[in-house]
This record gives sequence, C-alpha cells and structure tokens, in this order.
Amino acid sequence: MAIILTEKDGAIAFDVRVVPRASKSEIVGEHDGALKVRITAPPVEGAANAELIRLLAKSFDVPRSNVSIVGGESSKKKRIKIENLSRSGFNKLLG
Repeated sequence: MAIILTEKDGAIAFDVRVVPRASKSEIVGEHDGALKVRITAPPVEGAANAELIRLLAKSFDVPRSNVSIVGGESSKKKRIKIENLSRSGFNKLLG
C-alpha cells in the first residue's frame, strides 16, 4: 500500500503515524497508507509535535513554517500539510 497524498494549491497533505520515545528520530516508511515516523521526544506538552515538524522540515528540505499539523494533534495518527512541496518532491525523498 502506498502513502495517500492530496495535493492542492502548491501543498501536499498526508497522514503520519508517530511512534514517540524512539531511540532515534527517523522516517521509517509506510504503515496503513500513512508515513510512519519514529521520534525521540515523548508525547508531552507538544514536544513530540515539535520534533515531528522539525524532522519533516529537515527531511523534505523546507522551512519549519511550511510544515503544519492540521489534524490529530494529540493523537498518534496526524494529518500533516507541507506548503511548497509537490507530489514528486515527496516521492523523491521516499524513493
């Protein structure tokens, strides 16, 4: 199964499955149509969300301000929107 992306107005949106308190922060691959991401931060006081945004911005080579959580802020499954990133740019990272 592939990661389900929506593309609109120069931005893409997709689901992320977050695994907090991992030994290292990394993008793992696909899980149930979502991007699976491990992060070192615990899910406390927004630390995991901040680490997720930092990791995605670095991985996709966009400013942090281009990455936002648009759904599921307090859930392990989140909806992410990245401005100024195309479907091909997303797919290039995941190869």
